[in-house]
Amino acid sequence: MKTSDFHFDLPQELIAQTPLERRDASRLLTLDKLTGQTGHHLFTDLPDLLNPGDCLVMNDSRVIPARLFGKRESGGAVELVLLQDLGEGRWLSLARPGRKVRPGEKLIFGDGELTATVEEVAEDGNRVIQFHYEGIFLEVLERLGRVPLPPYITEELEDAERYQTVYAKAPGSAAAPTAGLHFTPELLKRLEERGIALTTITLHVGLGTFRPVKAENIEDHHMHAEYCIIEQAAADTINRTRAVGGKVVCIGTTSCRTIESRAEADGTILPYAGWTNCFIYPGYEFKCMDGLITNFHLPESTLIMLVAALAGREHVLGAYNEAVAKRYRFFSFGDAMLIL
Repeated sequence: MKTSDFHFDLPQELIAQTPLERRDASRLLTLDKLTGQTGHHLFTDLPDLLNPGDCLVMNDSRVIPARLFGKRESGGAVELVLLQDLGEGRWLSLARPGRKVRPGEKLIFGDGELTATVEEVAEDGNRVIQFHYEGIFLEVLERLGRVPLPPYITEELEDAERYQTVYAKAPGSAAAPTAGLHFTPELLKRLEERGIALTTITLHVGLGTFRPVKAENIEDHHMHAEYCIIEQAAADTINRTRAVGGKVVCIGTTSCRTIESRAEADGTILPYAGWTNCFIYPGYEFKCMDGLITNFHLPESTLIMLVAALAGREHVLGAYNEAVAKRYRFFSFGDAMLIL
């Protein structure tokens, strides 16, 4: 299957640059994964579109202010985006300007509150950075760093919390699990009152989420690895839902990839803490997930390939073209889909 098979035309003005004033005021396109039939709702209608006994799986990862602006000791500005915690103050990082950030270079941030040494250049061109600081690293980042927004968002975000889900609690992501941005505490309460179970897993989202698929054949694409955690309580909730005939509905592709990468052949979920590079594209047979809540994704991305694996490429592209025609908002701050 070709990468170009997942192309669609998207007018630039449909890329949402800012979040709506109210999170759950977004539109919600429903897609029947078997028939391709669509429907149009508001996100606040979600409790009525699910059944008592169903389960929602949420990614509780929190975006860290992983974007740092500083200077090189030898002169000149530098920008880092922290991608992966390697332990003991070492981070795999995206560095700009890459040609000038060489091994041995010393970097300075915040008038010296945070300094760093470039240790090596990784295989993919990113840098391994050793940071030097006093106190707690995340607290230093909170003071000096910024939340890294996706490259297609060109406007500054007035409130950084709008790029966090209301249930985010585990720091570690370089990008938000954006399907969860539509939820409010009030909506979560309504879901529970309807008898829908809520459970959380953790997957720390890397910037590889936005990395374009350059391979002509999608099977040749190498998926980036991300750290994930499934606690025993989450596994129990998911397994219990399946045992009584309820649907397991993931909020976002990150939740989907986490549970599918750790599901047994019969769909049973086991606790896990470690890395996953699960790449889901058409032909994949889902073992545990029944439905998905997701935003509208970039053309030719691994994310739209995952959605197409669940609902069929023709159904998905048909729904996307319908969303374009009806002027839905796309990408991180855009509208949502419910696929069942």
